[in-house]
Amino acid sequence: MATTVKELKATARPKSGKGAARAERRAGRVPGVIYGNNQPPLPISVDDRELRARILAGRFLTTLVDVELDGKKHRVIPRDYHLDPVKDFPIHVDFMRLGEGATIRISVPLHVVKAEGSPGVKRGGAVNIVAHSIELECGVENIPQYIEADVGSLEIGHSLHLADIKLPAGVKALTAEDATLVTIVPPSGYAEEQKAAAAAAAPGAAAAPAAGAAPAAGAAAPAAGAKAPAAAAKAPAGGDKKK
Repeated sequence: MATTVKELKATARPKSGKGAARAERRAGRVPGVIYGNNQPPLPISVDDRELRARILAGRFLTTLVDVELDGKKHRVIPRDYHLDPVKDFPIHVDFMRLGEGATIRISVPLHVVKAEGSPGVKRGGAVNIVAHSIELECGVENIPQYIEADVGSLEIGHSLHLADIKLPAGVKALTAEDATLVTIVPPSGYAEEQKAAAAAAAPGAAAAPAAGAAPAAGAAAPAAGAKAPAAAAKAPAGGDKKK
């Protein structure tokens, strides 16, 4: 999953300033600069169509590039590019020069995988991506194109954190380990369904008391002496015996 190295041809820009930059754009080229590695900035220009294709292809800012200039290759990584606010085409690009064995900080996209196998998704839940990228520190020869987030075991209401991700060797995360990356959110009406199911499963919620069960607390007890009149009614009156 390590980043491949692309090649890009460039031309030296002998002149600087807005006028020179506009002249480059009229000629179908995009002005740029290579900087870093304790060397002076190197003004360059690259083909407009080629640069647009690289940007539209994706992962432009995480891909190593060998910029060929006057027969010499410069190992760089794109650090920034500016787009025209109206026409949305590139008007400037910055490359950072990379020395051998250099370590850089970079933002790498997060790719969610196995969502279709998630038990939460099968029950109607939806994947909610909380973090679309992860800040990493790694060697320039070991830049991952993306980091995979496996949500295949997540239930509804469960989350995947950075600590659950296995990073490639030599790659260090700069984001907190407890950072939430992905959650499985419940479908509409899920909370009400859970409450109804819990109420239906409550034992003896509406059932009658079992035979012989003790009376509920506070139930009225038989009045004292309630059986005495019945017993007395069965005995003949004393006056009847004398007659």
